[in-house]
Amino acid sequence: MQLTDEELRSFAADGYLILRGFFAPDLMQLLYEIAKSDKAMDEATERRDAEGAISRIRLSNDLHDDVYSAFARSARIVAACEQLLGDEVYHFHHKMMLKEPRVGGAWEWHQDFGYWYAQQYVLFPDMISASIAVDAATRQNGCMQVIRGSHRCGRLDHGTAGEQVGADLEKVEALLGFYELEHDHVELEQGDMLLFHCNLLHRSDRNRADDPRWSLICCYNTRHNDKYRKVEGGHPAYAPLERWPDERLAAIGERDRPVPA
Repeated sequence: MQLTDEELRSFAADGYLILRGFFAPDLMQLLYEIAKSDKAMDEATERRDAEGAISRIRLSNDLHDDVYSAFARSARIVAACEQLLGDEVYHFHHKMMLKEPRVGGAWEWHQDFGYWYAQQYVLFPDMISASIAVDAATRQNGCMQVIRGSHRCGRLDHGTAGEQVGADLEKVEALLGFYELEHDHVELEQGDMLLFHCNLLHRSDRNRADDPRWSLICCYNTRHNDKYRKVEGGHPAYAPLERWPDERLAAIGERDRPVPA
């Protein structure tokens, strides 16, 4: 996995990078079938937006012997993240984001580093997330929206919005108005991957379509940004990450593929 100079420059300027067709259709089909039949998704944590609509999240701080952890170990994802951040990365956590048809709630404007700085004992914004489209993401079903280049403004103060944590809206509006940064909708096909900086402002609308929007988001921290306080619970401190080729991801997917009734 080798990003081009143009891709590196684009990420540095914009704070995000879309890699189309990153995972092959047959591999994505395995992830799709396993996730959609996984009863553990019924236990996903609910988060209400400012209007009371619910999105669900199934998060894991640990790597397990399952397909979600296999994707988090993807050698190609890890290589791309290390090129963008310029250091070894390790697994911080991964999560399935579940936005159901017609009822899936919005996510307010926020920066991931707004959470991680305040709660996870990390000080440098040298962190990244890789969002893999399990379903197609469209404007109608609540795709992610970003403020292009907003990662360069630094960390904003965050407060509560419903059951979520959101960024200072006065500063968000200043970025969009006074500073005229672009507001982009990130529409993805199944198998596309979005890489985004931890200080990139992003949000999503409520799902108003008949189609779900599920995504697997794998989050990574850099080794030099290890947690300065080691405590039980929360996202993990540094540990070397074993990287797996797509063939191993496929093997685990085939092993766990649901048997037709």
